[in-house]
Amino acid sequence: MTNQPNIDGVGDSGQAWYYSDIVKDHFFNPRNFMKMGEEEEFKADGMGRVGSPACGDEMVLWVKIDPKEDKIKECRWRTFGCGSAIASTSILSVMLTENGGMKLDEALKLRPQDIMERLGGLPSRKVHCSVLGDKALRSALNDYFHKSGQHQRVIVEGSRVIDEELKITDHDIEQAVLDGAVTLEDVQKKLKVGIGNPETIPAIEDLIRFYKEKYFGV
Repeated sequence: MTNQPNIDGVGDSGQAWYYSDIVKDHFFNPRNFMKMGEEEEFKADGMGRVGSPACGDEMVLWVKIDPKEDKIKECRWRTFGCGSAIASTSILSVMLTENGGMKLDEALKLRPQDIMERLGGLPSRKVHCSVLGDKALRSALNDYFHKSGQHQRVIVEGSRVIDEELKITDHDIEQAVLDGAVTLEDVQKKLKVGIGNPETIPAIEDLIRFYKEKYFGV
C-alpha cells in the first residue's frame, strides 16, 4: 500500500497505460523544478513557453547559458499537465545539464524520441508530452538567441516571419501579447521588432489587435 498517487491509468479505448519506473521516479521526484516566485532570482538567459493550460498541457522552460562554452549550464522548468508531461520535462532538464552541460548545437538536435528513450518509453497517447518538451527547449534557445543578438541562429518552424532581420515571427508577437505587451510600443520594447524595418509595422499592429481580441476580448 502506498500513499503516492498512481499515474498508471486506462485510456478511452479501455487499454491500460503503464509507465516505466523512470517515468514514475521523475513524476514523484521531479528534478530542476522552478517553484512559483523563483523566476526573478534565477535570472534566466532564455525562456520558452508552449501549450496552454486552458486546452491541456503547458510547459515553461528557463535556461542559463555559458556564452564562452556555448552550452546550457542550468535549466529550470514548470509544467501544468499530466504525469507524462512532468516526467518528460524533468528528464529533459537532466539531459541538458548533465556532464557539465550540453552544447547549444547538440541541444537543438534533441528530438522527442531522445526524451522518450531516456524515460524508457511512454504510452502512445502520451507521446505529445515529449513533443512539448522539445518545442519548449527550442523556444527558450530562440529567446536566448534573440536577446544575445544571434539572430542567424534562430530556428523558425511553423511560424510566419514578420521581421526578416531579427527573425521575429507571428508566434513571438503572440507570446509578447500573452506576456502583457498590448501596444506597439510595448511589443517593440520587448522584441525590438519593426524598429529597423518600419514597413513591417502595419503587420505587427494587425497581429497585436488580433491576439488582444483572441485572448482578452478587446
